[in-house]
Amino acid sequence: MNPATIYHRPLSEFAFAMDGTHYVFRLRTGKGEARSCRFFYADRAAMAPELDFACLPMKKIREDRYFDWYEVRLETKLERIAYYFELSDGAETLCYFGDCYEMAGTPTRADYFQLPFNHRADRLSVPEWTKDAVVYNIFPDSFADGFRTLSGGSDRKTGLGGTIRGVTENLDYIASMGFNCIYLNPIFAAESYHRYDTLDYYQVDPHMGSKEDVRALVEKAHSLGIRVLLDGVFNHISSRHFLFQDVLRNGMESKYYSCFYQLPAKPKLPAPGELPEYTCFSYVASMPKTNTADPYLRQYFCDVGVYWIREFDIDGWRLDVANELDDGFLRAFRTAVKAAKPDAVVVGEVWENAAHYLNGDMMDSAMNYDFRRYCRRFFAEETVDAETFDTNVSTLLLRYRENALFAQLNLLDSHDVSRYLSLCGENVDKMELSVLLQMTFPGMPCVFYGDEKGLCGLSESEYRQAMAWGKSHPLEDVYRRLIALRKEHPALRYGDFVTNFAAGKTYSYSRNWENTRITVTMNLGGAPIPAPQTGRLLLKKGGNHAIIGAWEYEVREERIHGGDDL
Repeated sequence: MNPATIYHRPLSEFAFAMDGTHYVFRLRTGKGEARSCRFFYADRAAMAPELDFACLPMKKIREDRYFDWYEVRLETKLERIAYYFELSDGAETLCYFGDCYEMAGTPTRADYFQLPFNHRADRLSVPEWTKDAVVYNIFPDSFADGFRTLSGGSDRKTGLGGTIRGVTENLDYIASMGFNCIYLNPIFAAESYHRYDTLDYYQVDPHMGSKEDVRALVEKAHSLGIRVLLDGVFNHISSRHFLFQDVLRNGMESKYYSCFYQLPAKPKLPAPGELPEYTCFSYVASMPKTNTADPYLRQYFCDVGVYWIREFDIDGWRLDVANELDDGFLRAFRTAVKAAKPDAVVVGEVWENAAHYLNGDMMDSAMNYDFRRYCRRFFAEETVDAETFDTNVSTLLLRYRENALFAQLNLLDSHDVSRYLSLCGENVDKMELSVLLQMTFPGMPCVFYGDEKGLCGLSESEYRQAMAWGKSHPLEDVYRRLIALRKEHPALRYGDFVTNFAAGKTYSYSRNWENTRITVTMNLGGAPIPAPQTGRLLLKKGGNHAIIGAWEYEVREERIHGGDDL
């Protein structure tokens, strides 16, 4: 065995508490190097001179091109745990301690891995409803200004003219598709049609509606079983916001001077073509970056988060550019939101690995752009094979603690990227297989408005185009069927994810929950493969029940652990 491939990190996604008595411990080894792994644990605070270790076998839960991943689930009343691992390849046995693989003499307590104490306050507690959520992301300006209509327009401020009332009047359509949560891009008073340059966090943009329109939207949505998330843009504000205007007038004498970054003594707006002399979102001078560590500003934004929950009963926030907000603010904001509504969710915009933010104190969830990136390579562009894609899947499944995994916002599209169908070359078969994975993967599927209508677009004006009301498209039925499949079968929402095979252009995986296994097998344009014949057929694309042909798939359900056959 090669010790360099063996890896574990305490107090991370490799070692965490699910609740007061259930723990998960993981170990990574080189692919095929270990024949067995065992987990030894003891009470690290025991009064005896030597620790009395119990032993549990570890189960191999994933294998990819490079590594094997082992896991043990421990149920114990112990709150303080010392532990180590024993690995064997049949010829050699290796013990893996906290900082070494071999131990000269008798190990001391400090030599073992440690879970010092299972603090209730440190456990990641995610709202239970997120596991059942199917999210519809609406860019309000582009959606509707009445019952399935848009008047259109070219003004940069008013854009296409979508309104909050337009969303409300089309909630029945959203519910009929199977969505039970909507996430709205910004609705607050702002300079631009996209409204990411906020002028007033306590006012709805007058081009979009009123506070009463928001109240009516939330009330109707809740009556239909739909939760409502708003977009919080706290990383930056409009240069015309009163805070920054005061700084422009008074410079260092402004009581809001410390609310911003890298300000000169007397800030000024740059001339056209010049870079700003203060820190901004990107280098956009009209969006100065906020210093959310400033006590006044931190409280100001926390109050905003609480206000829209208490006054309008929204169900959570998506935080724009969350990875550029300071950790202290994220902790304060989450604490304030949870105090106002314990089952509210806080989702962050993070385009990379978000593990830093998902340990129980900052955010519940993150936008899973890596899910989109890996799907794009495998399904849309066909630049990687199934084995490489499955290695990417291992990354997605194991980079977070389990509670965070099932709350990830898994998207194929958003207001910031080219439409996925365009990346597929408008190939509906590729899109359908991507949506199949999205609706059968751990986490919250998130669909950008119009994807079900076949909207395309590579540039900003194209992928934020008006909703295609009155247009029918084959994908609409695809989304309805696959969302219904997810909602009907708990295994697709709560089950673990097991790869059955990944080779070339064929991929098969199962979701296992209690006594049910649901297996998805897909063919990305390769030669026909034999179709599974066990269990009950839930869904199939393709007319030949003996095979799964190019761009076809099959979904089957069977009983496991002694359950009756289906």
